[in-house]
Amino acid sequence: MKEETTIESVREMFTAFLEQKKMRKTPERYAILEKIYFNDSHFDAETLFEDMQKEYRVSLATIYNTIDLLLDCSLIVKHPFVGKKAKYEKTFSKLVHHHLICTICGTVKEFSDKKMRNLIESKSFATFEPSHYSLYLYGVCAKCKGKKKN
Repeated sequence: MKEETTIESVREMFTAFLEQKKMRKTPERYAILEKIYFNDSHFDAETLFEDMQKEYRVSLATIYNTIDLLLDCSLIVKHPFVGKKAKYEKTFSKLVHHHLICTICGTVKEFSDKKMRNLIESKSFATFEPSHYSLYLYGVCAKCKGKKKN
């Protein structure tokens, strides 16, 4: 039920965004949106394209253009992870979390910390009103650390 409510809300937000920008509401754009929101992991455009090809006929250009639209309406976020490919993640109804990023293999692990969240959210700024935040910790994962010792 929650997943259905989320996708309905996201579709409504995307529709309002497209209408405001006077852009077409194409089935391909909504199929891409749903594919992203039914997936719980980070993704890149090429992997999304490959997944979409299993069920839909969309071009890689359509994938990139739709990603840009979803970034503009804040339904996804682009992450500065290690590697050449940009990684994205859905944002709607996602709990605040942070990322541990291995600089050797590129593995990304998510973590939450209530104390850290409370500390950040209780901080006030005289001339700035934060809307959202993210924390990225770069280092070496246990698997790569073990390989270095051998």
